[in-house]
This record gives sequence, structure tokens and C-alpha cells, in this order.
Amino acid sequence: MARTHRIAVIGGDGTGPEVVAEGLKVLKAAAAVGGFAYETRDFDFSGRRYLARGGSPTAPTIPVIADEELAQLKTFDAIYLGAVGDPDVAPGILEKGLLLRLRFELDQYINLRPVKLYPGVPCPLAGKGPDDVDFVIVRENTEGLYTGMGGRQYVGTPHEVATQIMCNTRHGVERCLRYAFDLCRKRNDQKMLTLVHKTNVLTNCGDLWFRAFNEIGEADYPDVRRDYNHVDACCMWMIKNPEYYDTIVTGNMFGDIITDLGAMVQGGMGIAAGGNINPAGLSMFEPIGGSAPKYTGQNKINPLAAIAALAMLLAELGEAKAADAVEKAIAHVTGTKLKSMAAGKMGYTTTEVGDLVAEAVAGA
Repeated sequence: MARTHRIAVIGGDGTGPEVVAEGLKVLKAAAAVGGFAYETRDFDFSGRRYLARGGSPTAPTIPVIADEELAQLKTFDAIYLGAVGDPDVAPGILEKGLLLRLRFELDQYINLRPVKLYPGVPCPLAGKGPDDVDFVIVRENTEGLYTGMGGRQYVGTPHEVATQIMCNTRHGVERCLRYAFDLCRKRNDQKMLTLVHKTNVLTNCGDLWFRAFNEIGEADYPDVRRDYNHVDACCMWMIKNPEYYDTIVTGNMFGDIITDLGAMVQGGMGIAAGGNINPAGLSMFEPIGGSAPKYTGQNKINPLAAIAALAMLLAELGEAKAADAVEKAIAHVTGTKLKSMAAGKMGYTTTEVGDLVAEAVAGA
């Protein structure tokens, strides 16, 4: 009897529904290759719905996702997200109301961001090719500055005070580090894990990360080589020598920054995908490029990041054969078909790119 996976689909805002539609097209082909069945259900968690239900465009007045809707999501095996962000809704309302709420309430404590340069994708770094850009960033996803701890006093006066607390726990740091060590151990023969932080200035949080990193590594992962970069040095080396890196592990804020840098190294937001992962629970996968509202409805947006996110989703569900087929299909399309990764310049429409990848998967 075929395995059946239940996937919650959140198209979201702007071009999100368009790129997700192409991912689902590829999913159909991948299921045939991998020998599994699947069910999908659409959830309309978007800026449009938020406003239609009476939400204020300037302040979070109603929930973006209701408690009962969150309970429904928890019955699925994975979440496939298109994009979050509506120009008619102030920044932060949808992001906190949907993305951060799901990350925290579903305990998706790992943000996983592969940085891989596909064949045919132009790299902005002179002389660098696919052999030079192939690493992964493991970002702690539920602690740090993103917990919302802190506050404001005397707002609007000359004495206004604002604080944002970087909160880390040994539990949160250790489980992120162990995930990264395990991933590094099985990725390839290089087996080098680089911790990125700012221990020379952030001496409290940095010390916790650094001590836990070395204690865990020495005790349980002696086969994995340990390396450390200050975050500013990492930014320099990622541009100068991206081939140096294998697996990077870092905290929430630093991870948010260096993963976008990594996305540009691999050719731009149109090809970058990520996962918000609970290794023992419900995970969510998405393209990184945002909702791109100016391209909505024009059939111009590049869907490859969403398709790459689908490959990550399949891998997390244990469908390695299907995930590998999708990865190879993406590489085939970038290497032999597309003129550019940019919206409207690919040489194909959004739907045609989805067709090309689906056909390549079916022929795997």
C-alpha cells in the first residue's frame, strides 16, 4: 500500500499562490517517481483575507490565523508555503501573525537554508561555479532577539527607551547544535561545522553557544571538525571563498542575515529555498524571495525557489528518491533551458518553467 502524505498548502500573498501551483505540479510527477500518494488542502492565510475580515492595515487587530485553524494545521504532515507580505498591510503584522506564530507554536526550531549554485545560474562572485558554492546554514529559529522580550518606555519623548533582549537557553542552543552536527556528519566527507557568532562582543550569549558547541562536539562528534567565525568575518569569507564552508550553525538574528547573503551567492532570491523544521513534528517549507506583488498575475515570476522548497519538503518526509529527482530536474532546467533567473527574463513563463521541471522529474 502506497504511503500517503497530507500536505497543508498556504499560497499566501502576491505571487505566492502562483509559485506554489507550479510546485504542486512537480509534486504530482514526483509522487509517481517516488511511489507515494498525497493529499493537499488549501488554507487562505493572506493579507487579503486579513483585511477582508476587518483587520487594521496598520496594527494587528485580529489574528492572522485563528486558534482552531492552527489546530487543523497540526493534523498535517507538512506545510507548503508560498509567500507572506501584502503592500496594503503594514510590515510585521502578517510576518508575526503567521510566520513567527507558526515557528514558535509548532516548535520549528531549525531554519534550514541550503546554499547551492545550480548549473547555468550566474554567480555574482567572479570565477565561482557550482563546485564552489554548496553549503548549508542551520539557523536557530525560536530564540534570540526574535522572542519579543524587551519593551519601550516614554515613547515619543526625548527620553524614549527601547530594548530587545537576545534570549538563549542551553536547551535551545544544544538542540540546534546537535541537529547541525548530525547534518554535517552525513552531508559529505568534509565534515566541518562552523559556528558563527560574535563572541568577542556578545560575551554572554556568545559564551553559551561557544561552550556548548565545543562540549557537544568533543563528547559526541569527534569525527566532525569544529570551526568558528565571527559573523562579520563569515560575511567576508562567504564572498571571498564560499568553497570553504560545509555546514554553518548560528543563532537567529545572525542566521537571518547571512542566509540572505548566501541566497545572493547562489544566484538570487529566485532560486533560494528554506525550511522551518521541527525534526519530530510539523515542518514548513517556502521559497525565500517574498511575495513580489508587482509581478502578481503576470505569469512572470520564477517558481524554482518554490520547487526547491518542495524538494526539501519531500526529503523531510523521507521521500529521498522523489526529492533527488526534483533536485536533478531543477539542475537540468537551469543548466539547459533558462536564459535568466529574473522574473520576465527566463525565456519562459512561470507555468512553462513548472512544466519543464515536472517533465524532467517524470523522465527521471
